[in-house]
Amino acid sequence: QVQLVESGGGLVQAGGSLRLSCAPSGSIFMFKIIRWYRQAPGKQRDLVAGITSGGVTNYAASVKDRFTISRDNAKNTVYLQMNSLKPEDTADYYCNAETHWSQDYWGQGTQVTVSS
Repeated sequence: QVQLVESGGGLVQAGGSLRLSCAPSGSIFMFKIIRWYRQAPGKQRDLVAGITSGGVTNYAASVKDRFTISRDNAKNTVYLQMNSLKPEDTADYYCNAETHWSQDYWGQGTQVTVSS
């Protein structure tokens, strides 16, 4: 069973930065895409950003130009660098990974709180 270990959440003031990490227990090369989602209290879970095994990225319009998703194959880790954070970015952030065989895995989530 693959596990996704997330870290890096916390409390930050508006305008600040955080970097989230997602480290799968298996090789990062088994996944065709790794995504970050977020879910604010009382709201649905929304896609934030994704990165394919080939390094192609996509972003939600609300975070484009502020967030950067990247992968370090040597460290078997995907990162979400979040800059210029806003109170509306407050949410639980989840890592999601889909294998080349369409198996889908979720992390336990990491909380991000942005104070105004």
